[in-house]
Amino acid sequence: MELPVFAALVLIVAGIWSLVVWPQFLRRVMKDPRARDAAGKATKFLTVHVVLVAISMVLGAATALIGILGLFS
Repeated sequence: MELPVFAALVLIVAGIWSLVVWPQFLRRVMKDPRARDAAGKATKFLTVHVVLVAISMVLGAATALIGILGLFS
């Protein structure tokens, strides 16, 4: 795959950004009182955010990998 160096670097930075920011967000969500009900079970609020973070992390890793492959190919 051939990418201009600038495009590859943008993809790498975007991927790293996702991998750094989303875990911090999840930590805050897990501390939110809406994350658990009175019995301590996960609520839909927590479930939706965990899925959102998981998908975003996978996409962030894929974005960074595409950037790395584009930079070194």
